[in-house]
Amino acid sequence: MKVLILDGYTDEPAGLGVPPYIDVYPRYIAGAVWSVDKSATIKYLTADEARRNIAGFIREAQDYNLLIVIAGVTVPGRYLSGRPLELAELKEWFRLVTKPTKILVGPAARFGIGREGGTVAALPREVEENFDYVVRGDPEEFIYEGLRHGFEKASPYRLRESYDRVAEFAVRGARIVEQHPNHGYNLVAEIETFRGCPRVLAGGCSFCTEVLHGPPKQRRVEDVVREVEALYRHGVRNFRIGRQPDILVYQAEKLREEEFPRPNPEALRRLFYGIRSVAPHLETLHIDNVNPGTIARHREESVEVLKTIIKYHTPGDVAAMGLETADPRVVEANNLNVQPEEALEAIRIVNRLGGRRGYNGLPELLPGINFVLGLAGETRETYRLNYEFLKKLVEEGLVVRRINIRQVLVFPHTRISLLASTRIIRKHRELARAFTRKVRSEIDPIMLRRVAPRGTVLRGLYVERVSGGWTYARQPASYPLLAEIPCKMGKGRIDVIVYDQGARSVKALPVPLDVSKTRVSLLRKLLGSRAIEVVEAVRRDGRIPPRYSGILAAGSGHGCETT
Repeated sequence: MKVLILDGYTDEPAGLGVPPYIDVYPRYIAGAVWSVDKSATIKYLTADEARRNIAGFIREAQDYNLLIVIAGVTVPGRYLSGRPLELAELKEWFRLVTKPTKILVGPAARFGIGREGGTVAALPREVEENFDYVVRGDPEEFIYEGLRHGFEKASPYRLRESYDRVAEFAVRGARIVEQHPNHGYNLVAEIETFRGCPRVLAGGCSFCTEVLHGPPKQRRVEDVVREVEALYRHGVRNFRIGRQPDILVYQAEKLREEEFPRPNPEALRRLFYGIRSVAPHLETLHIDNVNPGTIARHREESVEVLKTIIKYHTPGDVAAMGLETADPRVVEANNLNVQPEEALEAIRIVNRLGGRRGYNGLPELLPGINFVLGLAGETRETYRLNYEFLKKLVEEGLVVRRINIRQVLVFPHTRISLLASTRIIRKHRELARAFTRKVRSEIDPIMLRRVAPRGTVLRGLYVERVSGGWTYARQPASYPLLAEIPCKMGKGRIDVIVYDQGARSVKALPVPLDVSKTRVSLLRKLLGSRAIEVVEAVRRDGRIPPRYSGILAAGSGHGCETT
């Protein structure tokens, strides 16, 4: 059995698989294959690797028994180190691959493909006809049953009834990470604790696909820890506990019985302690989604959980909160998680608990907030209220790590597909653009100056791209901060010092910075009027003034001469 897994990358409300992240899909699928046939040959390939030689990829694919394509973005973002498989590629590439059994899985298969915010997602017939099977259920279930009994007998709509099989698939499939191009560098493994939103009881948020998974199903703590141990054994050092709609309610006693269940702090303590025990030298342990509605309704237990996360995680962590809107009328019309005042209090709590700066240069844990534009009931007043909410954060001295703004993408079977949101987003398109521009120019720079003030040393960044004389580097993180460095640097792990902030990134120089190999104009960005004084001192004495030791170097360290 020869199996080729093409990872076209995924991005969902609970789950990220665009490099440097690897999502659960390829790992679970590989585990399902190896659970049936231990001797199967599985090759893992990313969309970007395939793009480098399309003709070669198509030729190679003909030699496999099975071609499994993972694709689909339901919450589109901007990506630095990978480009998700596009609709045109799904239409063209797999029409040319004729010999293997071809299977499409992931959000594209289950929910369809949307071109951009404000459009309705669907899977075009030209794509569907390129594949033998389009799996609208759980891929690992279909692959497992298909290999055991024949694909013609397996149901592509089958959903897992529990995580019992996943417990084994996740461990068996962990070694597939060794084939990822970011392995041994900055690879981040997405870890799933549960799936499905407890708010399914009330219908969930109008636009969200998470409720389409049905009532929540949870993994056992020991199974999650075993998976992390297996990934760690195969060289993964960065973990993102991100594949759930709200980490606070993992293992909550009434997760399937209440819309906002009470958190179970002891379960979260066992989870994070367990991960630290089996991955003692991990580099990153971060979370993703936190429901501010849980904090508002169960403050004491939520605070206890957040303290546990801060105790065991690594700094630079982000609690991504689905605020979506600061307009109470839109909250009601779309059955959203939280009213604006409740969200504001949740942001205050996370700031108070996680604002201390950690060893890598960033605060321990900060909120991230999401806005979704184009929701039912939205008016011109909505945009004013959204901006006023952000101004209040600024005035109170609060910090958010990032403000995510996107136009709603409408998926079939979600409540919003019945609410004419495509008409609303078309009507308000210019309002949305103006709001985004205003936030990026007036709010984001203030927040970035609070997150990483001038002179902040950020440690453990990895170079991800070099373009136009600039180097772009980030720490492995849940929501990494991009550092733009005005010179060309080779691939590697570096520390930097911040000298300026943009809308969504910081400008920085590598440290220690070799004064003799760095242009004075760049030294001025960091040292201001003292730059000439330092250069002259180095020329005269051959050493760095004591106040700059650790940041500057003479005759060693990084040079930065070109832009």
